[in-house]
Amino acid sequence: MQIKLPQQVADIITALEKAGYEAYAVGGCVRDSLLGRTPDDWDITTNAEPKEVKALFRRTIDTGIRHGTVTVMMGKTGYEVTTYRVDGEYEDGRHPKSVAFTGSLQEDLCRRDFTINAMAYRPRDGLIDRFGGMKDLKERRIRCVGDAEERFTEDALRMMRAVRFSAQLSFHIEEKTKKAVMALSPNLEKVSAERIRTEFVKLLCSPNPDMARLFYETGLSAVFLPEFDECMRTKQNHPHHCYTVGEHLLHAVKAVRADKVLRLAMFFHDIGKPCVKETDENGTDHFHGHASCGEKMTRQIMQRLKFDTDTIEKVCGLVRNHDRKIIPDQRGMRRAMADAGAGIFPDLFEVKAADIAAQSDFLREEKYRELACFREVYEEVIRNRECVSLKDLAVTGHDLIGAGIPAGPGLGAVLKKLLALVVEEPAYNVKETLLREARRIVEEESMSGIDKADA
Repeated sequence: MQIKLPQQVADIITALEKAGYEAYAVGGCVRDSLLGRTPDDWDITTNAEPKEVKALFRRTIDTGIRHGTVTVMMGKTGYEVTTYRVDGEYEDGRHPKSVAFTGSLQEDLCRRDFTINAMAYRPRDGLIDRFGGMKDLKERRIRCVGDAEERFTEDALRMMRAVRFSAQLSFHIEEKTKKAVMALSPNLEKVSAERIRTEFVKLLCSPNPDMARLFYETGLSAVFLPEFDECMRTKQNHPHHCYTVGEHLLHAVKAVRADKVLRLAMFFHDIGKPCVKETDENGTDHFHGHASCGEKMTRQIMQRLKFDTDTIEKVCGLVRNHDRKIIPDQRGMRRAMADAGAGIFPDLFEVKAADIAAQSDFLREEKYRELACFREVYEEVIRNRECVSLKDLAVTGHDLIGAGIPAGPGLGAVLKKLLALVVEEPAYNVKETLLREARRIVEEESMSGIDKADA
C-alpha cells in the first residue's frame, strides 16, 4: 500500500532518518490518504526527542514541547513532529497526568483513539497497521484501539469524536464502541464547552449532519444539549409536519448547504417548540411564539457552548425570523428587510427552503412557489438599491446635527423614523426632503412634550 507524501513531508522524514531516527506520517493524514481524500494537515511521529528534532531543522516552533511536539517550518507551512510517547494515568477524563517519551512506535500507536487513526506510513516500510485500521476503513467502521471503555475513560471527548467521524466519513460505529459511549456518556460533563463545540460544529458541517441523531441515541446530548433531547421527544400532530420536532431539525439541517451559520440556524430554528406546544380540542398541535422563544434558547445554548458573538448574532437573527410572514410586494419586502435586518437576507430564503423541505408534503409546492416569489421581489429591491437600513439613508447623524437638530439619544430615534418613512416611500430618500422631515419630527415631539407638561 503506497501513499504519495507531499515533498516537504518526505523531506522531513528523510532528514530524521539520515540522522539515525525513525519517522512516519501518522494519524488522520494517513487515514484520509487511504480514503482518497486530501488531508487538511500532515503529522509526523518520530523516536527523536524534541531537542533532537530542533537540532536538525533551521526553523522550528515549540508548539507543545512538553508533550513532545515541535512544529517544523518548511517555507510558510508548518508540520507537527511529535516524539513517540505513552500517556500516564488520566485522572480527570480529559488529560493525562503525565507524558513519557518512548522509543516504540507500537506503544505510541496504542494510545490513539480509533483504529483508523492509529496507522503510520513511511516509504521504507509502507503502511504500519497494528490494529486493523485498514480493515475498518474497508468495512466503513469506527472502532476503538483496544478496550473502548478504557479509551473513553481516558478522554471523554473521544465519544463525541466517534460520532463526528461517523458523520464525516459515512461510517457506522462498531457495536462495542457504541455501547461504551452509551455507558460512559455522563463523563462528557468533564470536557470543556470549547472542545465539545468544535466537535458539534464539525459534525453539523459534515456530509451527514443528521447523524447528530447519535448524540441523542447514545446519551451524549443529554449532557451538553438537553434541549435537543426534548425536541426528539416532542411530536407534531399538524398537517404541515410528519416528524417529531427533533427529526424535523435533523432533516432541515441536511437540507441546507454546509455553511456553519446556516447549519446551526437549521439545527436551532425550532428548538423553542417544546416550550410553547399547545394542543387544541381537535388534537392538533400548535407552537405559537416558538421563533421568539427559540431565539432566546439558542442564544443561551450558544453562549453556554462558548460560540463567538458574531456567530451567535447571525444564527439568532435567522432563528428569530425563520417563520416571518412577508407580504410579496416591494413595500412588504422593504419592511421585512428593515425590521429583520437586511444582513440576514438572502440566507433567510435558504433557511425557509430547508424548513419546507423538512416538513410534510402538504402544500409543499405552493410554499416553494411563494418563496420563489419572495426571492424575486427581494432581488428587485436589491437591483433598485432601495433603502432598507440606516446606512442607506441619504442623511447621517452628522447631517442632522449640522441642520440644527440636537445631538443625543433622540437623534437615533429621529433616524429610525426617517428610515420608516423611506421604507414606505423610497422617493423620500433625498437629503433635503429628509432634513425637512427631521425638523418636522423634532417640532412635533417638542409640541407633544409641551402639551403633556400643560396637562
